[in-house]
Amino acid sequence: MTPGQRGEAVRDLQRRLGAAGFPPAGAEAGFFCAVTEALLRDFQRVRGLRDTGSCDEETWRAIVEASWRLGDRLLMLVAPNLRGDDVSELQATLAQIGFDCGRVDGIFGPATSRALEDFQHNSGLYVDGVCGAGTVRALQVLARQTGSGPGVTAVRELESLTATARTLADLRVVVGQFGGLSALSRQLVQALRQRSATVLATDEPDPPAQAAAANRFAATVYVGFESDPGGPPTLHYYAVPQFESAGGRALARRIAECCDVAVPDLRPEVQGMRLPVLRETRMPAVLFTLGDVQPALDRSGSLVGAMIDALEDWAGKPLLSPD
Repeated sequence: MTPGQRGEAVRDLQRRLGAAGFPPAGAEAGFFCAVTEALLRDFQRVRGLRDTGSCDEETWRAIVEASWRLGDRLLMLVAPNLRGDDVSELQATLAQIGFDCGRVDGIFGPATSRALEDFQHNSGLYVDGVCGAGTVRALQVLARQTGSGPGVTAVRELESLTATARTLADLRVVVGQFGGLSALSRQLVQALRQRSATVLATDEPDPPAQAAAANRFAATVYVGFESDPGGPPTLHYYAVPQFESAGGRALARRIAECCDVAVPDLRPEVQGMRLPVLRETRMPAVLFTLGDVQPALDRSGSLVGAMIDALEDWAGKPLLSPD
């Protein structure tokens, strides 16, 4: 859906935006007007999506997910996995009280199911891996008795990143690209292999497919490239209100710093986002959004050099120093 459209689909969009906390006051019902566009942009920014003002498939899924609250439905491990803000709330609460369900991604996968069963067992509840009304009440009672620390998920990520000192040769790297940047990704893959890193390249056009490939590969880190003609160069890492990938943020910052030296006219920004490839990878991940394709390819040698330097530094020091 794009501005100017009319119809029942637009009316449904406005209704769902309102349910997600963005009431379309002043908007004409069923018309994708300027008010609706502004609200949609606000929603996209808050959700860590691209601020396009159009309702594409990715934005629509996010709007649907935002309509769920913990307790609205039974949560359990099914295929395809359940997704929604209720799952995010469950994961954040489990992590807060010490049950590790992996990163808070709003996807009810096997790790979330195991953490839920552990909670039920430790709370004297019937252990069925189903989050219903009784489990929600028990979670809420226990959550009120805990502090406000980072939660076990964030602590486990920090432990895994700092457990051993690593070099570039110890990394398992997945390098992906989304259209027109295969020459750049191939150069990076070749440079990493020359330095003895274990590398997988993927050109899958579907972000979840690239994330699934990285997960199957048991990658240490994922690095992806995409172009955004006319847009600012940006390094994205995974971040939502309940969770931030410390390793992804540190790597994005390192790449930005190395680019400032090697490609001073680029100067990429660093931004936490909820983009699909970042959300669905289970390792630290960075998506490098470049501007036009040709200028990026023209300076690919300098870019690859900056990426290698950043990854080498990150391998040995995968977290940022305290400010």
